[in-house]
Amino acid sequence: MRQVRQALRTVETPAGDARITWHRARGARAVLALGHGAGGGIEAPDLVTLADVLPARGVTVALVEQPWRVAGRRLAPAPRALDAAWTALWPALAEEGPPVVAGGRSAGARVACRTAAALGARAVLALSFPLHPPGRPERSRAAELAGAGVPVLVVQGGNDPFGRPEEFPDGTELVVVPQADHGFAVPKRAAVDRGRALAEAAGEAAAWLERLRL
Repeated sequence: MRQVRQALRTVETPAGDARITWHRARGARAVLALGHGAGGGIEAPDLVTLADVLPARGVTVALVEQPWRVAGRRLAPAPRALDAAWTALWPALAEEGPPVVAGGRSAGARVACRTAAALGARAVLALSFPLHPPGRPERSRAAELAGAGVPVLVVQGGNDPFGRPEEFPDGTELVVVPQADHGFAVPKRAAVDRGRALAEAAGEAAAWLERLRL
């Protein structure tokens, strides 16, 4: 299945303009919308890898930049503002036609979980889900995962200080990137480098999307 070249779209939201970078697949069976984290943009390696891999597997990938990032601000707004912007741009994702799976990395994964049920997302792909602040496991955000109301796949680094795989609640569907940190960087001594590890994780995500039968 051939990938169509990427295209950009600007969408107005109550918080300012958001931007969608489309990586379309011909005859797509699903759209995967991915938001970025609070410390970076859509150039994050995990997001880029999914945008490279999934269109050939029949999934259009929409990389979503929140308004604060488009405007060049350094600090992300409060969760309520992030959720409002995501909600406002959702119709632009849904109008493509195929079912939409919500997702994102870190803060973007939290947004996807919090809004999935209300927006009608078919599932959530959560990359580097920040289960708790580093060193503060008592401040768990597991309720956001449990409250998504749709199937959730978490892709998590084995050494992520925001939540190691063994800290997630029983029953959480996980793909583990061995030895990886929150940004999926791996030590030089790791058996595989970050690029290969992320490509393997993207393959696992593609297989999960296929199992959903969207």
